[in-house]
Amino acid sequence: MPAENKKNNFFKSKLFALGLVLIFALTAFAYGRAYYQDYGVKQEIARLKDEVRDLEFKKIQSLEILQYVQSPAFAEEKARMELNMAKPGEKTAIFASGNGADTEGGQTNEKDVKSNNASNILKWWRYFMDGERQ
Repeated sequence: MPAENKKNNFFKSKLFALGLVLIFALTAFAYGRAYYQDYGVKQEIARLKDEVRDLEFKKIQSLEILQYVQSPAFAEEKARMELNMAKPGEKTAIFASGNGADTEGGQTNEKDVKSNNASNILKWWRYFMDGERQ
């Protein structure tokens, strides 16, 4: 019976309780650390999913832009805007910048002052019907 008594005394001792507390603390610490790592991994996965969604959206936009740039409509627009080209049989109009110094094809300062008090409709009428063009 002394062996059983020693066994019972060991399980009731402070050393055994301290050992159990240490084991519990180490287990809780390991669990908390694993939980925190799992939380970090889940956050990273969510961030990467958002980034993938954004990149897919940008890819779709880029493909649409590429498709438009490769289309004949884009080539025609660039030819019209940047190269001042026109389709056969089409007439173009070129407007001056209107800073007053360039009078070629526009109003001279004298005409501008003369018709300054006239209404806009009257100015257009004179321009197209009366032949007050240069």
